[in-house]
Amino acid sequence: MNQIKTPLIVANWKMNGNQLLCRQFSETLECPANGEVWIAPPSLYLETLAVDKKLRNFVRVGVQNVYGKSSGAYTGEVAATMVRESGGTFAIVGHSERRTQFNESDSFIAQKFYASIEADLIPILCVGESLEEREAGLTYAVVEQQLTEVIDTSGIKYFHKSVVAYEPVWAIGTGKAASPVNAEEVHVHIRQVIAKYDDQFIPILYGGSVNENNVGELWEQHNIDGFLIGGASLNPHTLNSIIGEITR
Repeated sequence: MNQIKTPLIVANWKMNGNQLLCRQFSETLECPANGEVWIAPPSLYLETLAVDKKLRNFVRVGVQNVYGKSSGAYTGEVAATMVRESGGTFAIVGHSERRTQFNESDSFIAQKFYASIEADLIPILCVGESLEEREAGLTYAVVEQQLTEVIDTSGIKYFHKSVVAYEPVWAIGTGKAASPVNAEEVHVHIRQVIAKYDDQFIPILYGGSVNENNVGELWEQHNIDGFLIGGASLNPHTLNSIIGEITR
């Protein structure tokens, strides 16, 4: 197993959790000997985790989504500046569920990315293809379009303040993870796209039905720098196991 890389683990709770789960994480989540742990709870619980006396020593807290404007008549939305003021340090943008269920376009996601940068948040930009796109041989083209829209909007200078997460849409919440080889191939392609603009290193995470059984083999791939974890991140014991698999 690769002992050189420093893993980044991002727990995306999605629309799950409550104050009890926040307390369970405070009591149970272990500080990794190597690597970083970030948690994206529903935004209502952002401050609860951000001010927790134990977690704030080794956990970054952020949000699952932000809006692309700093203020205005956008009922129900949350600005990146509000997240920062509430103790958040990162924002997930372009998650496949936002793209598919809420019809968010590449340009709309690029606005959210730039708003996050402007608010001094670290954007985690999610990219990935649908099953139909994969079967049509369009994976690389789709991922490149999603990346270049953001780079063209924000500029590569600001892009380097971000994290990228490859999450094939067909693997989100389905229990079907991409094979380590297939995931590695797309991660390599992502690096090649970014290298067209600049060769500065950007962490690239894999997301898509990651659990304690498959994380070790995925982590062995050279270009996978960590994981964006959904369902398996809702149990602090399971998350401890996953972290242990790749940091021991």
